[in-house]
Amino acid sequence: MTTREEGVGVPVRSGDATFPKAMDNVTVRQGENAILRCKIDNRVTKVAWLNRSTILYTGNDKWSIDNRVLLVVNSKAEFSIQIQNVDVYDEGPYTCSVQTDNHPKTSRVHLIVQVPPRIVEISSNIVVNEGSNVSLTCVATGRPEPTVNWRQVSPKVQGFVSEDEYLDISGITREQAGLYQCTAANEASEPVAQNVKVTVNYPPYISVAKNTGVPLGQKGVLQCEASAMPHANFSWYKEDRRLTEAEKGLRVDTRDTFSRLTFFNVTEQDFGNYTCVAINKLGNANASVILYGVSAPTVATLPPEETTAALTPLKGPGAVHDGSNSASWVPGCPWQVLLLLLLLHVTLQF
Repeated sequence: MTTREEGVGVPVRSGDATFPKAMDNVTVRQGENAILRCKIDNRVTKVAWLNRSTILYTGNDKWSIDNRVLLVVNSKAEFSIQIQNVDVYDEGPYTCSVQTDNHPKTSRVHLIVQVPPRIVEISSNIVVNEGSNVSLTCVATGRPEPTVNWRQVSPKVQGFVSEDEYLDISGITREQAGLYQCTAANEASEPVAQNVKVTVNYPPYISVAKNTGVPLGQKGVLQCEASAMPHANFSWYKEDRRLTEAEKGLRVDTRDTFSRLTFFNVTEQDFGNYTCVAINKLGNANASVILYGVSAPTVATLPPEETTAALTPLKGPGAVHDGSNSASWVPGCPWQVLLLLLLLHVTLQF
């Protein structure tokens, strides 16, 4: 809450030609202190502050039994009282009454008490099925009466969807699920806000299910993604048989929104059509995916580092080379040099 100075009325001197006349209103927040001032002069013989017909102070004499009411100034120029820790029941008219030359005169001020907004009633978090009608309520109090509005704040902040204490949504969709915020505001303080979570249930919808090609002996992965509320339970089938992690060489990983089927060493028997099933209490969805075989990567399709390795001749015991491999010709071998010299010699003789 922003700190303000104590509420102070603007008084009128007893000698003014227009005296008595109303002083300005004094506006304070609940819990603050209010000072009511009455300017006087030396012609005043008696002075008093009254709340409606109840005397609070007359001169230095306190008549009020409320210990929050204090006399703060009693001089020839001013007669002022303070009301501490003001509450709403203090609101109303206050009168400064003076006696001058046997002629009583009065000046009146109205004390206005502002109360910060407070949300006293709001709908609880709610869970509904898609297509249902939703009504949210937010009741707030304060002085002045606060303005109330609703807006959706997640999954993304939107503009005001209702500019009063009621929010009605007809045929709610899954996109309208999220947090809705009620805000109450008046000039007494900063706005206050509370959130309501709206959960929208809907049946599963499979968004991703792709066929996958894998070479024999390699690892293969089939993945199925589905949105649903509540989150879906996943299962995998090959033909009519449900697959489980108990099967050798197979693993099933499932999270809230996806399920993954992993084959660690693909065989011919693994190829075929698989069905992913996603189910919750509102319904189910399924999708077929195919695990099919592909050729192992060739030299042309290997990454650079693998290409280099593929082109490196085999070495060590047991290395086998093609009979036409030029690598069998090793320049500098002695018997090969002798053979060349012999052929050259024969040629020269003829």
